[in-house]
Amino acid sequence: MSTDTSHKLSLHDFLGFKARGEPIAMATSYDHPTAYFADQAGVDAILVGDSIGNNVLGYESTLPVSMDEMAVHCRAVSSAVNRAFVIGDMPYMSYQPSTRDALLNAGRLMAEGGVDAVKLEGGAAVAETVRALVRAGVPVMGHVGLTPQSAPALGGYRVQGRQAEAAARLVEDARLLEDAGAFSVVLEAVPTELARIITETLSVPTIGIGAGQHCDGQVLVMHDMFGLSLRKLPKFARQYADLGQALRSGFSAYRDDVKQRNFPDAEHSYHMRREELERLRELLGKPGEVAMLSPRSGA
Repeated sequence: MSTDTSHKLSLHDFLGFKARGEPIAMATSYDHPTAYFADQAGVDAILVGDSIGNNVLGYESTLPVSMDEMAVHCRAVSSAVNRAFVIGDMPYMSYQPSTRDALLNAGRLMAEGGVDAVKLEGGAAVAETVRALVRAGVPVMGHVGLTPQSAPALGGYRVQGRQAEAAARLVEDARLLEDAGAFSVVLEAVPTELARIITETLSVPTIGIGAGQHCDGQVLVMHDMFGLSLRKLPKFARQYADLGQALRSGFSAYRDDVKQRNFPDAEHSYHMRREELERLRELLGKPGEVAMLSPRSGA
């Protein structure tokens, strides 16, 4: 399938994927170059996730990620993209304290970060916040199931909704998010059977991550996709390339070249014209003492 990368996807386009039964391909990105390549490859949506915390910034979890950090990385991504729909994560405690906090911080991601929409975690507890954001003109993607910002309260990073009662609550959470105006709902780490029920229940697209094949789209963390994660690969993730090994090999080759004085060589060095070098000798009052330097001279 050819992809027109000159057409910027809108909210209407995003919703249209479900209407025509076309799966949505979504991936995370946190910087300008990777967002550029994802966009060029035809990825439909890019999530600037708060997973930047444990994948890029070296945090133990997503919780320490700040609004300042999210705004900067959202801008880096959005400025690289021509086609993909860009969603920025609302970090921990940027929307939970009050509706006012949610409005101000979502506004920052839209205005400073240049995103097309924001994402926040939770079901019934955040439905009114979602409603207020949508009323203010901010497109909102919901997120239920395993919600990393609430992982300590959920008993850790565990599959959610295995029991019927818990599954029913997740169905209701998803319904409430749609009723509040969410244009899409991420389903994370839930049984595929439950994800199918939610997907068939909602009129807006579902995006799965560890939720099986019946969602309207899928999202993966790029560090898991490309061998860049320092953690164990989750069960639901698939590695599409090993950039980690490529980086190790490249750094190793570079180190060896430097140690053996094979880099830089003449091709990768700048040189003075001979007449300018002679003039320099005269200016220094040491004619003949300034030799033409080669990369291996030790200078």
